[in-house]
Amino acid sequence: MGLVYQLAKCQSNATVFLKGNAMSKFVIAPHMRLHEWIAVERGYFDEVGLEYELEDQLLSATGDRHNLGDRVGAYQTFEKGRTCDVSSACHWTVNVAAASGHGKLYANAYSVSPCGIFVPHDSDIKTPEDLASVPISVGFQSGSHYSTIQALEPFLSHNEINLSFADGLLFKRMEKLIDGAVPAVSLFSGPYYFMEQLGYRKVLDTSFMMAAMVAEDANLADVEKYFSALRKAQKDIDLRQELYTHYYRNEFPERFKDPMDTRLFGPGERIVFEPYSREIFDESREWIAERNIFEDGLGDLSYEEAIVAPKMVEPAE
Repeated sequence: MGLVYQLAKCQSNATVFLKGNAMSKFVIAPHMRLHEWIAVERGYFDEVGLEYELEDQLLSATGDRHNLGDRVGAYQTFEKGRTCDVSSACHWTVNVAAASGHGKLYANAYSVSPCGIFVPHDSDIKTPEDLASVPISVGFQSGSHYSTIQALEPFLSHNEINLSFADGLLFKRMEKLIDGAVPAVSLFSGPYYFMEQLGYRKVLDTSFMMAAMVAEDANLADVEKYFSALRKAQKDIDLRQELYTHYYRNEFPERFKDPMDTRLFGPGERIVFEPYSREIFDESREWIAERNIFEDGLGDLSYEEAIVAPKMVEPAE
C-alpha cells in the first residue's frame, strides 16, 4: 500500500498527519525521536497491518505549544487527557500517571534518552559544582525535573539544586538558552545534539528512562503491532543512524531548521525491549516519594492495575 498523507486538525487543534482515509485509526503521538518516522518511511506500520495516524499535540511552527506556563509539564498533560492511543514521557511521570488512573504504562519495553544540562560556551559554569544555586530550566514533573535532581545529587545538596519550572517544555527551554534568557537548561533528543552543534557546553549528563502510556480504550492488538514496528525501526537506527537523523527536523520550530546540521546528530532515544518490572515500578515510586516531587501522592493503583503487557507480535524479517 502506498503512503498518502493529508493535513488535518484533531480536537485539541494539534497537527495530525493522516494516512489513508479519515476512518478511526490508532493514534500515535511522536516524542521527538526517530522511530515513528522510520516506521512510516520503511512501511513497518503497513507490514504489521496497523491503521494509524501520527498526531503531535505540541507541534507548532514557532514552538509556542511548548510554552505551557509555570509548573505545567508532562504529568499535567496526562491529567488533562491526551487524545492519542499511545504516547511517551519519562518513566517517573508515566508511572505516577498510570497509578493515578490516567492510562496504562506499557510494561513490555522502556527507552533511554540522552539528556544533559547545557550552558553557553562562555559561561563561568564549568563543573556540576558550579551549578550550586543556579536556576536550571526544566519541565515540571517531566523527565528533566527528575533526571536533573538524580544527576546532581552526587555533587550538590538538595538545598543547592535550584530548578526553574517557568521556562516551558523542551523547545521553549532550548530557545530561551539560545536567546540568553536563562543560564542553564536541561535538554534531550534533537535539542541535545543541536546544542552540541552550536558549541554550548554540556556540564553534566542526565540521561534517563522513558516509558509509553497506552490509553484505557486503546486496541491492544494495535498496541502489539505498533511496538513490533518500532522494534524494526530500532534495528535500523542501530545499524545506520546517519540515514535517519534528518527526521529530527520534523518536530523542530521553523526558526532553527536552517542552521541545523543533522549529519552531526546522534541516534537519540533507544528503545529497550525488556520489561518495566514491578521492581522498577516500586523503586521509582520510592525515589519520587523521598524527594516529595508529588505533594498529593503517587496514585493508589497497584503495578498489576497500572500496567498493560500484551503479547508482542514478532515482525517478519
